[in-house]
Amino acid sequence: MTISGDTQLDPHANAAPDEHAIEVVQHVPRPLSEVWVRLTQPEGIQAWLGEGATLGGKGDPWKASDGTCGVTRSYHPEEQVRVSWHAEETAPPTVVDLQMTTEGEGTLLTLRHEHLPQDADRDALSARWDAAMHRLTQV
Repeated sequence: MTISGDTQLDPHANAAPDEHAIEVVQHVPRPLSEVWVRLTQPEGIQAWLGEGATLGGKGDPWKASDGTCGVTRSYHPEEQVRVSWHAEETAPPTVVDLQMTTEGEGTLLTLRHEHLPQDADRDALSARWDAAMHRLTQV
């Protein structure tokens, strides 16, 4: 179940958990085209990836002022943005995949952070992405 305007940290509660990934889902009561425009503007990119981050095309690096960094891996307008994500430059790479689809008159955003190391602080990452989704979708 998706709650309009809210995020869920475990939308597949009955499914077997993936110990190497977390997922945050949010329904936004805005058309997909509006959500996409927000995501691709500087304030939307920074709301998602962090202050100072810029998002280029496939293969372009990004870096936020908090030290997180990565490379754009996939960029499909109004469908998906996938980036590698490092907690810091020397940290092992993980992948953050943001999918978007039309749902009713709004947009369903699904953020999945994959390839997490065994010692990853999943609670902190879930909180980070939950807050990022709220910032990204603020009106």
